[in-house]
Amino acid sequence: MTIKEIQEEIVDEFTMFDDWMQRYEYMIELGKSVPVIDEQYKTDNNLIKGCQSKVWLHSELNGDKIQFTADSDAIITKGIVAVLLRVFNDQSPKDILEAEMDFIDEIGLKEHLSPTRANGLVSMIKQIKLYALGMQSKLNA
Repeated sequence: MTIKEIQEEIVDEFTMFDDWMQRYEYMIELGKSVPVIDEQYKTDNNLIKGCQSKVWLHSELNGDKIQFTADSDAIITKGIVAVLLRVFNDQSPKDILEAEMDFIDEIGLKEHLSPTRANGLVSMIKQIKLYALGMQSKLNA
């Protein structure tokens, strides 16, 4: 599936819920399915700066696709990470770098997060795109 198709699928899923309590519960459930980061990667280097909670994000290049693993010490944050990894996992660096992030506004995520969590969301996206940029450089080398 393309990034755009996955984003559309997520938007469809979120519109099925009547209120934000249900959406939070859904994100918490998604968080339970996040590809868990290996303990050896829970280092300061993989800690996302700008998040109120601790969020570790690790990436590896598998062929020409990036595989992400992550973890967080907060259940809502882990759900946010799960949504992002669903979009970006197993995608090419080029596609990740070119991806639009409109779906976040479409599902209303940013407006229903505290300011610190919204900053964390932006930091997570920025880190994913930085990893993609680094991987793209390796592929082009």
